[in-house]
Amino acid sequence: MLESGSPSRLLSQAWALAVSFILVPLPPQMTYADETFRQLNGEQIKAMFVGMEFTDTFHWADVYGGDGHITSYYLEKKGDGTWRVENDQLCITLNNDERCYLVWLSGATIELRDVDGTGQTIDGVLQRPSKRN
Repeated sequence: MLESGSPSRLLSQAWALAVSFILVPLPPQMTYADETFRQLNGEQIKAMFVGMEFTDTFHWADVYGGDGHITSYYLEKKGDGTWRVENDQLCITLNNDERCYLVWLSGATIELRDVDGTGQTIDGVLQRPSKRN
């Protein structure tokens, strides 16, 4: 018989606990369908983006002006372009290349989903524009 505080008893209890965790069914891996993202409509996109900066907080940032102008920063290199909302999509033109995205929101995270079928997504957050030199 094992004593209540003996190493053998503690090992036996630890083993029983480990086995019980193995036998407990685990939830399936999360997928996009499981996340709490919701798609924004055109009015919501305008309301959220005007005057704000969409950024990954490190490599790039795009500042959305109320006049449809966008100022883009990539590793502090500045670029200019335009943006508009059409058919509940955010359309961005930079370097004469226009791309349109569905806009999804989950908490503070914004996800732009490319509508051209590539499956490309751009993840970031909206914040007040950062001060730059």
